[in-house]
Amino acid sequence: MAEVKESKPKEDSQLVVFSIKDEEFGVDITQVKEIVKLSEITYVPKAPAFIEGVINLRGHIVAIIDLAKRLGFASSPRGEETRIIVVEIGTSLVGMIVDAVSEVLKLSSSSIEEVPSLIETEVPEHYIRGVGKLPSKLLILLDLDKVLSPEETMHIEQHIKSISPEPEKKDKP
Repeated sequence: MAEVKESKPKEDSQLVVFSIKDEEFGVDITQVKEIVKLSEITYVPKAPAFIEGVINLRGHIVAIIDLAKRLGFASSPRGEETRIIVVEIGTSLVGMIVDAVSEVLKLSSSSIEEVPSLIETEVPEHYIRGVGKLPSKLLILLDLDKVLSPEETMHIEQHIKSISPEPEKKDKP
């Protein structure tokens, strides 16, 4: 007798929606730690071209990447709507510069499809987790774990450790 496997229904996704150029993207809200206004970024020598530098976010050094450059777009001019989305990739906090953040929305699993081979976008396919179907548009869902490779994440962590001040050691009385 054939074994019948029950498939668990996929849960709905809650997404942070943002734009780069004329494209709209979504990332899973569980990976987003916070969204902050663009602040002064400190340049880091010898970093890959898509890494803009680092910021001090309430005492934590956070690497900042230009997500447009990483996805193959030309970098956008920075303006009032420009934001840094601080996300967790692996064990690292990384800030992603985006043109604007528009909303947080819930998308049912039935509205998310695999990446169609015919999709026309400048974004490399391996960065895309799926496509969200909304009534008036399509939303490109990014796979943040693939936007930075494990080697790049480790490189960023090493850079941050090399520029972070040593924590003060308290002498025991």
